Amino acid sequence: MVRHHNDTSGDQSSRVVEMRTELALKIAAHITIEGDEVTPIPGLTLFRRTAPTACTSAAYQPTLIVYAQGQKRINVGGATYLCDESTFQLTAVDLPVISQVIRASIEEPILALVLKLEMSVVREILSQEEFAVPEVCSGTRGMVLGKTWVELLSACSRLLDLLDTPEDIPFLSSLYQREIIYRLLRSAQGKHLRAIATLGEQSHRTARAVAWLRANYAKPLRVEDLAAEARMGVSTFHHHFRSLTAMSPLQYQKQLRLHVARQRMLTDGVDAASAAFEVGYESASQFNREYRRFFGQPPMRDIKALRIGITATARNEENDLNGERKQIRQRDQSIQPQPRDAMAG
Repeated sequence: MVRHHNDTSGDQSSRVVEMRTELALKIAAHITIEGDEVTPIPGLTLFRRTAPTACTSAAYQPTLIVYAQGQKRINVGGATYLCDESTFQLTAVDLPVISQVIRASIEEPILALVLKLEMSVVREILSQEEFAVPEVCSGTRGMVLGKTWVELLSACSRLLDLLDTPEDIPFLSSLYQREIIYRLLRSAQGKHLRAIATLGEQSHRTARAVAWLRANYAKPLRVEDLAAEARMGVSTFHHHFRSLTAMSPLQYQKQLRLHVARQRMLTDGVDAASAAFEVGYESASQFNREYRRFFGQPPMRDIKALRIGITATARNEENDLNGERKQIRQRDQSIQPQPRDAMAG
């Protein structure tokens, strides 16, 4: 199942296209490094890649991601989402995902704005009398895509402008973020966020069980206990959990365990057996089988390949930087005043 959003001249105004271009320029101006950069604005991170990447496991938290340039593929359970410069991505619950940048270059890197969503703020906005929304969302999904529009892009652009006036961040950043959340809640995709944030809703209760599983992934899983946490029967809970996360509770736990183990091996140098036991596996051989099935190769070979890729990326960045420095030196030398010919005049 692929959900793909493309720019078409029929349904995109020139103003939206202009604002996307403007947003891309602002993001590029504030993140010149490869990767993610946490900004002084609370909850705001900027994202940049200059080349396609291999499939990477990640754990997404409730966030809004607005893509301004490039293309990325995200797999959640059995669902595949294609994100490009026309889309925003709304994630309302913690989800283990596999992501891959599929269109990016040095000339046109993938650029995105990532804003953490505080559910307490979402609920506070929903509590306003003017925001009474009677509809109940059936089939709530934990991740949805939508097309960006003028008001959302405008609010995001103004939030980014605060990086140029840091003295305004303490007062204005929360106001702009509230506006962004308000715009989201008013959008067609906002019904999923509303359902998860609304106390008492089945989606909210399912999200509480997801949060418990996220915090206790290394513990043995009893679906009956999770269903009780959500105050549902086991069958009903299974239905809502799969609707929200695109996977069963056992699949969710397995993917989360594999993701955390991979990160431990990659960033902390932990061996495969130790990582397996840390995340709750009782058998190293079972861990190796499931890891290979999910990531395509055994743990140590996968980690070695990832490290080679990271090293190659760092080397390319250093080469690019050296090339830029050389060009600057050559340009500076070319504009140096030349000594006058002694025979001239």
